[in-house]
Parts: sequence; C-alpha cells; structure tokens
Amino acid sequence: MFKKIDALLRAKSVAIIGASERGRWPRIIYQNLVENGFEGGVYPVNPNYDEVWGVQCHRDVAALAGKVDHAVVIVPAPAVLGAMERAISAGVRSATVYAANMGDGPYPQSHERARKLLEMCQGAGVVLGGPNCMGAMSWREKLFLYPNANMPKFGPGPVGAIFQSGGTLQMFVETCGARGVRFSYAASSGNELGVDLADYVNFLVDDPETRVIALFIEGLRRVDAFKEAASRALAAGKPIVCIKTGRSLKSQEAAQSHTGAIGGDWTAFAALCERYGIVICPSLDDMTETLLAFQQPRRPKGRRIGFVTTSGGSVDLLYDYGDEAGAVFPEFSAKTKKRIRPFIPEEISIKNPLDCGIPQTFAIQADFCDAILAEPHVDMVAFTSRLGRMTLEDTEPLRKVAEKAKKPLIAFERMRYPIKPETLKIQDALGIPFLQGLPETVRALNALAFYGERAGRKIKFPAEPKGRRASLEGATIDALLEKHAVTLPKAILAKTAKEAAKAAKKIGFPVALKVVAPAFSHKTEVGGVLLGLKSAAEVEAGVATLEKRIHKASKKAAITGYLVQEMISGVEMIVGCRVDPIYGPLIVIGAGGIMVELLKDLAMRLLPVSDADVCAMLEEIKASKLLDGFRGAPAADREAFVKAVVGVGDLFLNHRHLIDDLEINPLIVRHSGEGVAAVDVRLVWRKD
Repeated sequence: MFKKIDALLRAKSVAIIGASERGRWPRIIYQNLVENGFEGGVYPVNPNYDEVWGVQCHRDVAALAGKVDHAVVIVPAPAVLGAMERAISAGVRSATVYAANMGDGPYPQSHERARKLLEMCQGAGVVLGGPNCMGAMSWREKLFLYPNANMPKFGPGPVGAIFQSGGTLQMFVETCGARGVRFSYAASSGNELGVDLADYVNFLVDDPETRVIALFIEGLRRVDAFKEAASRALAAGKPIVCIKTGRSLKSQEAAQSHTGAIGGDWTAFAALCERYGIVICPSLDDMTETLLAFQQPRRPKGRRIGFVTTSGGSVDLLYDYGDEAGAVFPEFSAKTKKRIRPFIPEEISIKNPLDCGIPQTFAIQADFCDAILAEPHVDMVAFTSRLGRMTLEDTEPLRKVAEKAKKPLIAFERMRYPIKPETLKIQDALGIPFLQGLPETVRALNALAFYGERAGRKIKFPAEPKGRRASLEGATIDALLEKHAVTLPKAILAKTAKEAAKAAKKIGFPVALKVVAPAFSHKTEVGGVLLGLKSAAEVEAGVATLEKRIHKASKKAAITGYLVQEMISGVEMIVGCRVDPIYGPLIVIGAGGIMVELLKDLAMRLLPVSDADVCAMLEEIKASKLLDGFRGAPAADREAFVKAVVGVGDLFLNHRHLIDDLEINPLIVRHSGEGVAAVDVRLVWRKD
C-alpha cells in the first residue's frame, strides 16, 4: 500500500541536474548542502559547463554511475524525460522533479510527459518526488533540497510537515521557525506522481524523531491509503494537524486544476478527520499556534481549561471566544480559591478565566500555575505571559512547576508581538509553548482536547458488504429495518380510494396518506403527503387530491399506490447514509421533516458508528435539545434513536454494494420508552 521513501528523504549523495550560474534554485540548493554540513557528495550537472559556482560541473550524470543516490532535476518540462533517463542510467535511487507541466493543467502533452515519467521511474524502481514541487528538507540528515536559504538555519525538531502547496511551505516553515517550532522533515509533494501524501505520512509515523505531523491538503489521491496511514499515526500517538482547502466550490475547482487532485466534500472530509483524530485548523496562523501547543508532550484527559490572565478585558474576550469555540471553563474548587486568594486583590472575584491582577514576581506567577494545575476540575492550564519579559534566571520557579506538571501548561498573549531569536531559548528552557492571540489559543487548547479524546483509538474499518437485493425489496425491507432497531408505523398499501379508506379504518384515525410514485423520491416536494385525515371520506378525497398533484407535476408519472399510515407524534429527525465517492460510506443525522433544508442542523460521521459516536453527533446539533424535552415538552426516547442510527448505519454498510443512498425522513422519536417510527424510508439503487 505504501512506497518506501527513505531514498528520497535520506539520500547520501546528490546530483543537481540543471546547474548553471543563472539558475537561482540550483545555486541555493547547492549552497544549502555545502554550507550546512551535508556529508555526502554534491555533483552539479549541466552538458554546457565544465565549471559552475567555482566547482567542477559534470556534463553527463551518467558519468557519475555508482556515486549518486538522488537526482535533483531542475530543468524545463520538455527536458525532464531525457534528464531522468540519463539519471536512471547512473543508478540513482530517487529523484525530485521540480518542473510544472508534468501531469498538471489542461494540456495533453503535460499528462503524456507525466505518464512516461512515471512509467520510467516505476520500471527502474526509482522513488519520485513531485513533479511541480519545490523539493524537501531533512534537518537531521542536513539534506536541504528546497530552494530557500533560511529554512536550514532552524535546528531539527519533532514536527514533520508535508504540503501540497510548495510556495506556502517555505513561508510556513520560516514563520513557525521564528516562533520555535522545529522540524524533522518538510516536503513539498507537488503533483504526487510518484510519492503521495499517504506515503509521506506513513514515513513520518515510522520516524522515531517525528512526534507531530503537519499537512497542507488540497486533495487526497489515495483515500484508503491515507486512512491507513492516519490510523497508524493515531495508534502511535502522533497527532496530525492539518489545513485543507476546498470549503468553497471555487477552492475545490482551483485545487483540481492546480494539482489534479479532487478536493471532495468538505463535510465528508471533516467526518474523516473526526474519525482519525486529525485536527483541522481554520488558518495557517492557527496552525502555527496549534503546532506549538502540540510540541509540548502532555495530552489532556478532558476538555476543561483553566485560564489565568492579568486583565479583566481578556477575561471578557475569552468568554466570547470560548463560547464560539465550544470551550469548557469550569469553576474552580473552594480549595483552589482559598489557595490563590492571598495573591489576588480583594476587589477581584475569583472565577475561570481568572483575572489575577499583575503578579508581583515570576515566582508568584508560578504559584498561580501550580495551583490551577492542581485543580481537579481542570485538564489543562493557560496563563498570560510573553517571551522577552523574563531572563533565564527568572524562569526557575516556572520551570520547576512545568517539570512536575502532568497536564498541558501553555503560555499565551492577547495579541501578536515580535519575538527576538535569542528569547526562544526561554521557551526551550521552560518546555512551555508561548502562544499568541486569544481565539487562536482557545482553539489550540480545544485541539489538544480533541486529540486527547481520540489518541490511541483503534479504527474499525467497514467489513465487505454481504447483503442481498431481495432483502431490500417489497415488504422484506420492513423486517430488515425492524431487525436493525428501526420500527415502522402501522401502514397498509392501497391501490384505490376505496381500499385506502378501508385501510384507514383498520389502522384507526387519524391517518397519514402518501402517494407512491417512483418518479418522485421526495414526496413532500410535489405535495404527495396528507396528514391528519380523520374519516374515510377525507381519505377518499385525499386520494383524488394526490392523484391531481402528481399528474400536475408530471403527466407521465406512474402511481403505484397510496400508503396509509398511522399518525405518529414525537420529534422529527433524519438519518441518511451514502457512499461518498472520495471518503467512503457516511451517515448523517439531524433535524428532520421539512426542517432539513431550512435549518441544515446536521452532524456527519464515517461509518461504522457506535452508540458513543451517535451520542457525540447529537451533541453537535441543536435538535438534540428537542429530544430532551424542549420548553416543557416530554422527553423523547433518545436511547432508541441512538440504537436506530447505529442499526441504519450497519444495514447500509452491509448493502452498500447495492444502494447509493438510504434515507429515513422523518424518523420520529416517540416519547421516552416508546421507541422510534420510520415514517418515510427512501433508498436509491446503484446504477453500476
């Protein structure tokens, strides 16, 4: 499933094909290697020169047979195939092709070049990075093949970064480096003709020095392989922090034209991240703060945050940002309040977030942190502080607190501020990340909690479907639904108005009447449902009404019958399953009936789901309050709803080779202890 890419990121020697005095990228890469201590051979190659950059230039890479591990190919696209053919003859084990127009864009010749390049590399067993990329950086190996002279200056560290945007990568690494984030590897994956995102993630999971993985995602080429790599990362306790383009339609279109990847549905991608514990960041700035937070090794056991600030205004803003992010700020215990009371001005009340005034010494600041860390109702602590205000000597009390802490301890400042490089030694000495920005800090702490809840989770992959078509046809689907905890209302299918009236008397008034017309899967859109019919006469008149409505919508539409159902009272919900073409089988729950399109109050997960998954989904939607009994209404049967959702998911998974879509809307949740009723079940058969 995965390509072994050590040869790409741990090469022992390099040929720079396309070396010239005028070429800026080849020159920077050469300098990166020779000036930063790369111990292997570095060989400039160009058929037009004997010397370049004051050293020997080789006219033919084939002359270096047996001497070169990796080919850095920086030549125009039309010259790539010839250059690679010569490099392969020299015995290279890996290559990075930087040129665009190699599998990207709308031009046939671009895709033909890519096809030939891939065929050539696969035939020779050469690991291919790119094309249309800006190379990679390997800090411990000092293999700096990205054309940026600043990136090698940062020391090695625990973060492995793989970006599908090469230009963004250099800005990100430089910005993060200036804040103290340190990298093990950083690679621009480009068009991913040879090595893709899943291969890189798999490599980083196995790398003992990489503890956190950062991704810039435009699209996933091999989703199943990516899922497997992400599953391995989760099991290994290595967080994946990502930013993904594609929230908007325009962004999805741009990603396809830029890299050839398919962006996919954003909500489905978010469901994938929830399942695999992948943190999604809303911006690159957020990603910087989140990576800093994850560089410290401790993970919280819950979501509860204890904030210590020096400003009442900060407290007010934290309430606002915390509410937006769904952050949890528990009240401090009486013991904690008693401990910190002597250090807080009398006029300030003790609450969380805490305004502690201005601590007179750094030792008192350390005492505040120690007290909140000891608070049993808190899972992580953040305190106001900024780099540049303390010396190494000042850090001693805080360092002792941080050393013994078993919970994440984070420093933060309200706004962004510049940092001098020499002050980063304070951050390193303390082992405490210094974050910037209140909303970014809240989101970073929430990210720690999100990951902490999922770390070590073993992913359950869907089994192969074994269901039979006959189980979904006619009345047999009713029995199948019942078997999967989905009960149905009393119902009788009638062919005529007289039969419908007779069926209604048998069921008992009032009843619902629905037209059965295969051309219209959503009956309400054509007025195909009548509710609360109280007599046989009303039912007969209803049949005539429905017939007129259907034929008004489509004169050719066939009516196969009229479904008479008992009227059910309760909370209307929706449960729907489908196979996303990129991310796989999904399930959605939310407010049902006509509220689906209006409110779009939905939560989504990858299948399969457990009871716990469904309970977590309910926490994400407003309709959950209706199940609890909103404004005096009786509570609904939440437990039965949870079981039904799990059952619908299992049913769909076992028949997903036969159907594209299964929807129950509404699934009415009756009063507590009375179960659920699937009022309208709709399935869409697969066409292939």
